[in-house]
Amino acid sequence: MTGRTQEMTTWTVGQVAELFDVTVRTLHHYDEIGLLVPSERSRTGYRLYTDEDLTRLQQVVVYRRLEMPLDEIATLLRGGEDAADHLRRQRATVMTRLDELRELVSAIDRALERAMNDQPATTEDLKELFGDGFTDEYEQEAQDRWGETDAWKQSRSRTKRYTKADWEQVKQEADAVNAAFVAALHSGAPATSEAAMDAAEQHRRHIHDRFYDLDHTFHIGLADMYVADPRFTKTYEDLAPGLAAYVRDAIHANADRHRE
Repeated sequence: MTGRTQEMTTWTVGQVAELFDVTVRTLHHYDEIGLLVPSERSRTGYRLYTDEDLTRLQQVVVYRRLEMPLDEIATLLRGGEDAADHLRRQRATVMTRLDELRELVSAIDRALERAMNDQPATTEDLKELFGDGFTDEYEQEAQDRWGETDAWKQSRSRTKRYTKADWEQVKQEADAVNAAFVAALHSGAPATSEAAMDAAEQHRRHIHDRFYDLDHTFHIGLADMYVADPRFTKTYEDLAPGLAAYVRDAIHANADRHRE
């Protein structure tokens, strides 16, 4: 064998280590235990690997990545299977592991979803849900105005644990209350009607259950603010003209109904 032919058909330990992403020490160990003995030696005695050696090493590397012990790998390689048989065996084993890993990924995703759902909603989450109905400016103003009240403290205590899913439910409930008010108004029923007063009670219960204790007297104070504060008024007027005053009057009527 000429030097040129040897260079083309054999590889040094360092070249093989780089090619297969293993350490030289690993290759020496495989040689020592007889798992992969280089077929050739250079004139100076250095190990040289042939094509057949590389094929065997490829099989060893795949089995090791499947976490198979070296003694079991040695037994398999002594079994007389050719390269195609080994590749079929390795493919079948890898496919089994893939199924296991897919199940593991699915389990992790489910756990992650549960963990994320248990996280309190962020400011970005609230802005996404409520749009212009939630701003840092409004929140700061509310804290400045009512931060020392028991209602504010109770509301903060409850809502600080609310997740995005909780806030989605809160919004759905609030939308349902507003829809009830609009339906009563559009039907032509007066604010003192059962439909309007029932919507008012639904409104009170929503705040009472989700934010802070709200009796009917306190509810009247909120109702008056809906007309006195232009921003609250606009929120209702954007839903239906005249709705702000209608909501106020329905809340007053509902409070009177519960005092009778």
